[in-house]
Amino acid sequence: MENKSHALAAGIFAILLLAAGLFGIYWLGGVKDATHDYIVVTRQDIGGLNPQAQVRYRGIRVGKVSDIRLDPEDTANILITISINRDVPLTQGTVAKLNYQGVTGLAQILLLENGRSVEPLRPDADKPPRIAMIPSLLDELSETGTATLKEARQVLASLDAVLNAENRRHLTATLANLEAASAGMKPALDNLNVTLLQMRKLLDERNVANLSAAVAEVGPLLAETRQAVGRMQVAAEKIDVAVGDPSANGAAALMPRLNEMAGDFSVTARQLSRVLRILEDSPQGLVFGAPALPPGPGEPGFTAEGGRK
Repeated sequence: MENKSHALAAGIFAILLLAAGLFGIYWLGGVKDATHDYIVVTRQDIGGLNPQAQVRYRGIRVGKVSDIRLDPEDTANILITISINRDVPLTQGTVAKLNYQGVTGLAQILLLENGRSVEPLRPDADKPPRIAMIPSLLDELSETGTATLKEARQVLASLDAVLNAENRRHLTATLANLEAASAGMKPALDNLNVTLLQMRKLLDERNVANLSAAVAEVGPLLAETRQAVGRMQVAAEKIDVAVGDPSANGAAALMPRLNEMAGDFSVTARQLSRVLRILEDSPQGLVFGAPALPPGPGEPGFTAEGGRK
C-alpha cells in the first residue's frame, strides 16, 4: 500500500513538472500572433541588424526579423525575412529603411509608404513578396559626405595647380603694381576733388543765371549776323547781274543798282559796327550777359552831372 502511494506521488510530481515546463516554454516564447512573411531586398550594408530585430510600420511595432541571408541567385543582394502581423496594411508602395537606435548601434527596420501605389501587397506562403529597401539617413549622409569630400579634394587640387610658384610670383607682382598704382592715383583724386569744388563754386546759382542771360543775348546777335550775311549775299547777286548785263543800257542801269547796293552795304556796316562795338565794350557779355544800361532821367538811380539826383 505504501509503494502504491509513493508511485502515485511520483506520477503526480512528474505531471506537474511537465505542465510547468510547458507553461515555461509558452511564457518564454510569448503569444504567437498570426503573421505573414515578407522579404526585404537590399544591396547596402546592414551592419547592426540582427535576427529578432524589431520591425516598425510608421513607428508602430508590427513584427520582427526572422532571417538574414544572401540571395543565392545574386549574391550582391541581401535577403531579410520579416514576420509581420497579418492586420498590417502593406501596399505595393511600401518600402523599408534601416533605423539605428541611439548610440547602441543596433538597427531596426522601418516600413514606410512612398505613395506610388495603394494596391495591397498580397502575402504568399510559398513565395513571400519582396520589399525594396531605400538608403537610410546615415547612408545618404555618408554618400553626400563622400561626394563632397571628393569635390573638395578636386577643388583643392585645382587651386594648388593654379597657385603654383610661378603664378604666386605673378600675383605678388600684380598686387605690388596695384599698390603702386593706388598710391599714384591719390594725388590725382585730391586734385579732382579740388577741381570739383571749384566747378561747384563756378556753377553756383548766380553764374548759372548769368550764363543763361548770355545765351539769351547771343541768340539775337546770331540772328542779326545771319540777316547781315543774307543781305550781303543779295548785294553780291545784284552786282553780278549789273556787271553781266549785255544790253546797251547796262552801264546806265548800273548806277541805280550801285546806289542800292551801297545802301545795303551801309546798313550792313552799321549793324556789324554795332555788334563789334558791343563785343569791344563788354566781351564778357558773351558769358555773363550784356552790362546793364545806366538809368536815364526819371529812372531810379539817375545822377545828373551836377551831382543832383
